[in-house]
Amino acid sequence: MMEIVVRWSSPLPAEERFLRLLDDVEQGRFEAYRQEADKRRFLTGRVLAKTVAAERLGLAAEAVKFDATCEDCAKPHGRPRVPGADLALSISHSGDLIGVAATPSVPVGLDVETAKRRADDGLIEYALSPAEAGHLAGLDADEKAAAFFVYWTRKEAVMKATGKGLRIPLQSITFSRYDEPARLASADDPALDPARTRLADLKAADGYRAAIAVLTTEELSVTEEHWVPRL
Repeated sequence: MMEIVVRWSSPLPAEERFLRLLDDVEQGRFEAYRQEADKRRFLTGRVLAKTVAAERLGLAAEAVKFDATCEDCAKPHGRPRVPGADLALSISHSGDLIGVAATPSVPVGLDVETAKRRADDGLIEYALSPAEAGHLAGLDADEKAAAFFVYWTRKEAVMKATGKGLRIPLQSITFSRYDEPARLASADDPALDPARTRLADLKAADGYRAAIAVLTTEELSVTEEHWVPRL
C-alpha cells in the first residue's frame, strides 16, 4: 500500500516570509504574472511544495532548491523536482485552492478544478470517450457537469503523471463510471497501462473536484490535509 498525503492551501499573501523561499528563477516567474491572483497561486504552489519536500527530506524549507527545467524546451516551467532526491511532486491549482501531492520517486499527477463550470456538448465530445459520454446520457445539466468534471480531473491527473500532457488524446482514455471508484479501464497510449495505474477521486474542498493518479501497481491510501502556515 502506497501512503500519499495531498496538502491543500488557500492562496498565500505575497509577504516576505513566503517570497524569500523563491530562488531567482522562481522570482522571475512570479514577477512575470500580470494578475495578482496568478502570482499568489504560483507563490503558494512553490511554498507548499517546498514545505512538503522539506518535511520528507529532513531539510529546512529554505534549503529546498527545485529544478523545473522543461524536458521539451529547457525553459523553467516543468515539473519541480529536487535533483537526486527520492521524491516526485505534482502541483495543481484552480480558483482559490492550491494542492501538492508527493510520492517516493513514483510518477504522480494531481488535478483540481472548480465545480462551477458548465459542460457543454462540445467539451464533452472533445474530452470523453464514447463509453464515458454514454454514462452522461439522461443526466440533467447540473448532474452532467458534476459527472463530466470527475472524468476531467481523472484525465488531467493521469496525463500529468505520464508527463505527456495533451499529447495523449483525451478521448483515447476511458475510466470507470463517474459514480464508481476511480479506475483506468483502457488507454490507447502505451504510457498508460491499466495494470500499472492507480487513481483516487479526492474531496479537496467544497466547490471543487480533484483526482490523483500514480503510475504504480500498489494500491493507494490517500490522506488530504488543509495547510495553514505558522505565524
